Amino acid sequence: MNRGELVQSLVEETGLPKNVVRTVVNALPTVVAKGIREGESISMKGFGSFVPWQQSERLARNPKTGEEVMITPRVSVKFKAGSDLLKELNE
Repeated sequence: MNRGELVQSLVEETGLPKNVVRTVVNALPTVVAKGIREGESISMKGFGSFVPWQQSERLARNPKTGEEVMITPRVSVKFKAGSDLLKELNE
C-alpha cells in the first residue's frame, strides 16, 4: 500500500475529508522523526512503538570490491508491534 492508498483507506474508514487525512499522513513521518531525534520512543497503544537505538561504529566489507570500510555510528529505529496489531494480523 502506498501513501495515496493509505490516505484513501483512512478516508473510507473514518469518514474524514481527504485533505485532512492527507495532511495528517504527510505530517506523521516528520513528527515521529522529531521525537526520535530527541531520543523519545513513540508509542501508540495497541498499534506499536518506534524506539530509537544507537548503532555503533563498525567495520564492514564492500561486497563488490571486498574493501573494508568503517560504518559511522548512527541512530536507527526499531518497531515493536502492539498486541492489537498482532491479533489483527493473526486472526
